[in-house]
Amino acid sequence: MEKSKKIKIYIGIFYSILLFSFLFIISSKFSFEEITSYSFIQINKDKLMNFKETNLIFTVTIFIILTIFWVFLLGFASPIALMGGFIFGKWIGTIVVGVGLSLGATFIYVFGNYFFKDFIKKKFTEKFKKLENKFKKNEIIYLIIFRLIGGIPFQIANLMPALFNVSTKNYFIGTLIGLLPPLFIMVSLGGGIESILAQNEAAPSLIDLLFSQEIYIPILGFIFLLIVTIICRRRFFKN
Repeated sequence: MEKSKKIKIYIGIFYSILLFSFLFIISSKFSFEEITSYSFIQINKDKLMNFKETNLIFTVTIFIILTIFWVFLLGFASPIALMGGFIFGKWIGTIVVGVGLSLGATFIYVFGNYFFKDFIKKKFTEKFKKLENKFKKNEIIYLIIFRLIGGIPFQIANLMPALFNVSTKNYFIGTLIGLLPPLFIMVSLGGGIESILAQNEAAPSLIDLLFSQEIYIPILGFIFLLIVTIICRRRFFKN
């Protein structure tokens, strides 16, 4: 069996063990009714916020570490961005989530570049051949654009720059800057959810949530950014 296939099997087993362990721990401590009740969310939100206020640096450090693991395990950024906004607010949350996701992506890039470079080249060279000259001109600028416009699954986007031998430093900088604009919108949405929970002792209705300023403004921002990135994406990948 090829070395890369063995590594993928080991990673898959590792991921499965972690996922089932997490689900087992949660289910053994709380019932489904408890986890989904509004009072449960309110009580634990207050505990979490009090802990954060008195242990900010520790909370930030733990959150960044968990974000790095999240990127390795699941890859997609939306849930962790919402959680970051919920805990830290939109400004600090954007920086914390951005650093965590960028570090996680960089570790995946280094890992993939070392173990799977031949596989990555075989799989994606033809598809992304047009981008080679762009990255040769300016790694950071085009990596920022590549991250900003998206359109590729996060895990594939983490590995794809290995085709162009992007330096690790430029990879981290370009990823961090490119992720910040879309992250800010998603993190703001998470911060808006926390604000609504803080203002309402009873569970708000879905209509109240959607028409709340803290919610609909980030959603409109997301729609606008999505339209812009779709337009830019066509030019970036076709030219």
